[in-house]
Amino acid sequence: MDSQKVTEISDDGHARVSPAPARRSRWWRWVVAVVVIAATVAALVWFVPGRQQQPPPKPGGRSEGPVRVTAAAAETADLPVYLQALGTVTPLATVTVRTRIDGQLTQVAFREGQEVRRGDFLVEVDPRPYRAARDQAEGQLARDQALLRNAEVDVIRYRNLVAEDSIARQTLDTQESLVRQYRATVKIDQAMVETARLNLDYCRITSPIDGRVGLRQVDVGNYVQTGDAGGIVVVTQMRPITVAFTIPEDNLQTVITRMRAGKPLPVTAYDRSGTTEIATGVLSTMDNQVDPATGTVKLKAQFDNKDERLFPNQFVNVRMLLDTLRGVTIVPSAAVQRGSQGTYVYVVGAEGTAATRPVETGVRSGESTQLTRGIAPGELVVTDGVDRLRDGIRVAVAPAGAVGQ
Repeated sequence: MDSQKVTEISDDGHARVSPAPARRSRWWRWVVAVVVIAATVAALVWFVPGRQQQPPPKPGGRSEGPVRVTAAAAETADLPVYLQALGTVTPLATVTVRTRIDGQLTQVAFREGQEVRRGDFLVEVDPRPYRAARDQAEGQLARDQALLRNAEVDVIRYRNLVAEDSIARQTLDTQESLVRQYRATVKIDQAMVETARLNLDYCRITSPIDGRVGLRQVDVGNYVQTGDAGGIVVVTQMRPITVAFTIPEDNLQTVITRMRAGKPLPVTAYDRSGTTEIATGVLSTMDNQVDPATGTVKLKAQFDNKDERLFPNQFVNVRMLLDTLRGVTIVPSAAVQRGSQGTYVYVVGAEGTAATRPVETGVRSGESTQLTRGIAPGELVVTDGVDRLRDGIRVAVAPAGAVGQ
C-alpha cells in the first residue's frame, strides 16, 4: 500500500483514493513548532539581563520634581485708587466761520492749518456794493438833516408870529408836526447808515477766537451767502482743551466730596491701547444730572495741551486719581484666585510647599489688589503657574516670565 494514499472501496463497489493520515500529522507538528518558537523568543526578550522596569506613574500623572512658579511678596504700600473710562477730546470752542453778507469772495488770507489769534484777518467779500450803499445812506441822512434844520427854524419864526397874533395857531401846529416827522426820518437815516457801515465791516471777516484753522471750504471767486451750511472755514481752540468722559453714579458722591473740598482730581489721558501717556490735567466740571439710561454722569477734565498731543474728537483712555489708601497690604492682582469656596491665594511656605489661603480683597487698582484679611506683609504668593498647584505640592520659585518656558 502506498504510504501517501489509501484506496477505499465504497458501498457501491467503486474504489476511492484519500490522503493518508500521516500528512495531517506533519501539518499539526509544524503549527506546534511555530507556537513554541514564538513563545521562546518572547521569553528571551522579556527576561533579557539589564532590562529596567519603568516605575509606576504617580497619581494624577505628576512628577516628583517641584513645580516651577512665579511668586511675589505681599507688601505694605500706598495704593492709588483710580477711575478708568473712555473719553473724547472736546475743544473749549469750535467756530464755523460764515459770511454775514452775500457777495463774491475776493481774498483768502490764511493757510490751512495755520494758528490764528482772535481778530486776525481771514477772508474778504467784495466790499464795493456795500461801500456804495453806505455812501447812499450817508447822503440821505445829510439831506434829511438839512430839512430838519430848516423846519426847526420855521417853527421858531411861527411861534413869534403866533405871539403877535399874525398867523393862525394851526399853522404853528402843522410846522411843529413837520419837525417831529423830520426828526424821525433822520433817526431812520442814521440807522441805515449804521447798517451800511456794519455790512461794509462784515466784508472783512476775522477770526472770532484763538485757535487753528481747518481746511478751506470755499475758494476765491465763489459767491458766498449767509445761508451756506458749510461756511468758509472752521477755527478750533487747541490750548487749553478738555476731555469728556463718564463715570458710574456709584462714584459720584466721592467726586463731589473731593470737588467741594477744593482738592483737585488729577486726570491722565492715555492712547487707545491704554499704555502710552498723552497728557495730564485736572477735573474741571461735571454735568448736572445722571443719565438714567446708563446710570452714569458726564465729567470734563481740562488739559494745557501745550504740545497739542490731544486732538479734537480723538478717543482716549482716561484715568482719574480718586483717592490714595495709605499703608495697606497689597499683592499682584494675578495672585488672587476665585473659586467655589470664595477668594484665595496660593502661599509659598518656608518648606517650599504651596498652600491655599482664604483672603478678603479690598480695592483693585491696576495690577495691584488690596487684601484686608488673610495675608501678612512679606509672605510669598504665587502669581504665575497657579493652574498646576494643589495643597502641599513642592514648588520652585522661578524668575518672572520663566514659567512655562
